[in-house]
Amino acid sequence: GHQRFETAASLALGVLLLGVGMGMLWSAFRKLEAPESVPQVHIIALWVAGGALVAKELLFRYMLTVAKRVKSSMLVANAWHARSDAASSLVVGLGIVGNLMGYPILDPIAALIVGFMVGKMGWSFGWDALHDLMDRSVDDAEVQAIRQTLADTPGVAGVHDVRTRKMGDMIVVDAHIEVDAAITVEAGHNIAVAAQRRVLQRHRVLNLMTHVDPAYRPDLDHAPDPAAVVDALRA
Repeated sequence: GHQRFETAASLALGVLLLGVGMGMLWSAFRKLEAPESVPQVHIIALWVAGGALVAKELLFRYMLTVAKRVKSSMLVANAWHARSDAASSLVVGLGIVGNLMGYPILDPIAALIVGFMVGKMGWSFGWDALHDLMDRSVDDAEVQAIRQTLADTPGVAGVHDVRTRKMGDMIVVDAHIEVDAAITVEAGHNIAVAAQRRVLQRHRVLNLMTHVDPAYRPDLDHAPDPAAVVDALRA
């Protein structure tokens, strides 16, 4: 369960960003009610906003590259947080330009836009993290890739009931593999071990639990209850 600490951190970051966004929206609405209260800004504020824009955009690109390499959802969240800061700096810069040109009303309007952007990003981070904490499965493409890796293992005659759930940035998998019914238990076990190793090596899978079924035999796991069939025929 320790793998979920990073997901929990992403959830906390999402909640924090959502709160910040809501606070910015509230402050902007208050200023819109009294635009004369918006102070005049200095030209240096525009240069600060421009510098922040460039710095945050560079930080975003670097952090996103690292996050993809190490497959860290927390770093991805932080990277997009930096991107939101860059976008915020752009909007703030436009508000400052409007203020300098004698349109102070543009300042709270820019704050409204930034608050909405930050709040939306916080909601997205928090919602995704919450779903991951509730054992959300991975997307169909990744499930199919894992299924194909199992099916390509020598000795595996079939694969079914592949179930996945997120565990932080990793995946926990349960799967049924089919092997020749005539081989020994030891041979079937060895095939299952080989299939597990292939999946762990090729996918971001933390653990794989395999159930070995005999191929070309009735699947008792999904067969109807004989007593229920008899009762249905008598009805």
